[in-house]
Amino acid sequence: MKKLSLILIAMLSISMQVRAEVQTITSREARPQGVNEWIAFRRDVMVDLVPRQAVATIAADSKYWLWVNGQLVVFEGGLKRGPSPNAAYRDEVELTPYLRQGKNQIAILLWHFGKDGMSHKDSGMAQLQFNCPELKLESDERWLCRMHPAYGIADVPEPNYRLSESSIRFDARHDIEGWQTQEQPDGFVPAVRTENQLGTLRPRPIPQWRNYGKKTIRFKTRRGPECDTVIARLPHNMQMTPILTISDKTGGHRVLIETDHAVVGVECLRAEYITRPGHQQYESLGWLNGLTIKLTVEHGAEVKSLAYRESGFDTDPVGTFSCSDPFFNLLWKKGVRTIYVNARDTFFDCPDRERAQWWGDIVTILGECFYTYSPSLHSLVRKGIWELVDWQRPDGKIGAPIPGIHNGELPCQMLAAVGRYGIWTYYLNTGDLETLRHAYPAVRRYLALYDTDDQGMPLYRKGDWNWGDWGENKDMHLLQALWYVLALEGAGYMAQVLGHPVEAQAYHSRVQEIGKAINAQCWTGQAYRDPAYRDSTDDRVQALAILSGVAGQDKYEALYEVLRQEEHASPYMEKYVMEALFMIGHEDYALERTHRRYAFSVNQPDFDTLFEGWGFGGKVVGDGGSVNHAWSGGPLAVLPSRMLGVYPTAGAWRRFAVHPSVKMFSHCSLSFQTVAGPVAVSYRLKGSQLIWQIEVPRESIADVRIPWRYQAATLDGRSITADRLALTEGKHTIRISLLKP
Repeated sequence: MKKLSLILIAMLSISMQVRAEVQTITSREARPQGVNEWIAFRRDVMVDLVPRQAVATIAADSKYWLWVNGQLVVFEGGLKRGPSPNAAYRDEVELTPYLRQGKNQIAILLWHFGKDGMSHKDSGMAQLQFNCPELKLESDERWLCRMHPAYGIADVPEPNYRLSESSIRFDARHDIEGWQTQEQPDGFVPAVRTENQLGTLRPRPIPQWRNYGKKTIRFKTRRGPECDTVIARLPHNMQMTPILTISDKTGGHRVLIETDHAVVGVECLRAEYITRPGHQQYESLGWLNGLTIKLTVEHGAEVKSLAYRESGFDTDPVGTFSCSDPFFNLLWKKGVRTIYVNARDTFFDCPDRERAQWWGDIVTILGECFYTYSPSLHSLVRKGIWELVDWQRPDGKIGAPIPGIHNGELPCQMLAAVGRYGIWTYYLNTGDLETLRHAYPAVRRYLALYDTDDQGMPLYRKGDWNWGDWGENKDMHLLQALWYVLALEGAGYMAQVLGHPVEAQAYHSRVQEIGKAINAQCWTGQAYRDPAYRDSTDDRVQALAILSGVAGQDKYEALYEVLRQEEHASPYMEKYVMEALFMIGHEDYALERTHRRYAFSVNQPDFDTLFEGWGFGGKVVGDGGSVNHAWSGGPLAVLPSRMLGVYPTAGAWRRFAVHPSVKMFSHCSLSFQTVAGPVAVSYRLKGSQLIWQIEVPRESIADVRIPWRYQAATLDGRSITADRLALTEGKHTIRISLLKP
């Protein structure tokens, strides 16, 4: 009898768990695979005593806006779907500050994209899941809802297939004003429960967006025969939602809303507003990117004022860099802005054309973000790594961009992601062992797909897209082989940290074997070339040979001559060329080449971001590439790590190097925030006197190397003779009297 009672209790517990599972709801008008559907949800709840804490768990396909008692609580909640192919993210929102005793009105506007993109996997249905146990509030038939009749798809060219969002049309003549707080909102009927297609829900791993608020902007109007054109310049390139104040006597007039990024080689996003009679204000909720707002206004409607709401990742540009060369100061400033406009649901390549998490771009941008932004941005890198490995295919392949429709294996990009510059760089900067443990099995499975020939040379892997860089003269087999070496190196470091010394040694041995094979088969005596390659010598390959350690010091001068002659890399791979030149002791030419190649992008006064290619917006002038591209800011990682020589050597900056180059600017300063605390390095050269200041965080050690020949030196006022120092917490000053050349 006792055993039966236990079974019944267990069955009852399971039954209660099933019944207690939070349901998803939708509108009875919503369609399976419905594109660009907007649903307004309302629920009133009585509160006898406002609780100390009332956390609502909210999940949606695809985005939502939340009001409590008419106050906007969440502006664009939710994340694009796809932590893994059959999962979604959920938000946790604290409601207590917005509640009051008595009746409370909860309102949610849901936007269902209804299509896949290169950063979103559609669930197939507009759905909302809401649960707040403290208020005994969950998503069920007690919610009222209706399809919002004013929303539709704009009558403009559709955005290209890479984007999951549609261009939004809002017809104000069909608006349901005040529905968030009306006692009985018009046309609202009970919601319907639906089969949960959201999938497994994972906690949102990044902060809610920072909402910078509404800001009015000046505009100019150009009169036309049928339409007027309104132009307004934004203070910087941003992610924003435009806000229009319009007067119209009769209504029914069209306002086309665009930015200067409506077309970037292909069609991107726009918006459209149809006026109602009278004075009106409208905010187009699908964020756009650009530097300029452009409105095309049919006669009969008049724009009275124009504003915008900037939103973006909740982080701050706390990293600073300044030197005696104004060009590199401007390069840094534009690079910092480029990072920010490419950070939201994921890191993406560009905020207009694709919004796609291409991992070649992400590896570049993650190397920069640790020197430029507050540590909150690290969570976006972490999110990307978890998505990368959780989308791994059963056969071991990994792909990009994900989440979404592509998930194609681009071997060079995938090797960069799992190697020294990708996951390992993330670990060194964060000390995040959980992510390292989660990623390592996927890295091991992926690298096992690669093999070598009888001489030890890596066999060429075609993948789904044979891509190495924009441009010409790509020595693809050798390029991939060198990325493979860097990936093996990173995997070896991971294995060692995670307590797998045998695997670490196996990776190390494989690196040595492949290095010998490459040198035996591909070194011509002047450069590295695959024997089957027939085009101009590839500068990218020479750079990776240096950075991977395949090229020994005996080859540095020959490779320097090659890098002086060959310039085929796009901004994506130029970062590695710059770093290689620093590594082999040719700092002057590294800066000279960077200055020359970036000159067009940096010196354009009308843009505050960096371009996809070397000309206007792309590889050549007018080719339609993006002017705010994630891969373009590589020098923001090279200047701190190679010129100033500041980089972590143990996880979480517990130990870091300060190994500056011999040749530098006359003065330079760098400061940034690490997970261990602030790090700062600066120097100023006056004649033969060098004053060098270093700030070390608490519980960290800075391993300092003095590369200059000197007559005398002091550390914090005490004479020193060593050229290597270990500095602990605090601010330190080194004064050096240099020997004359």
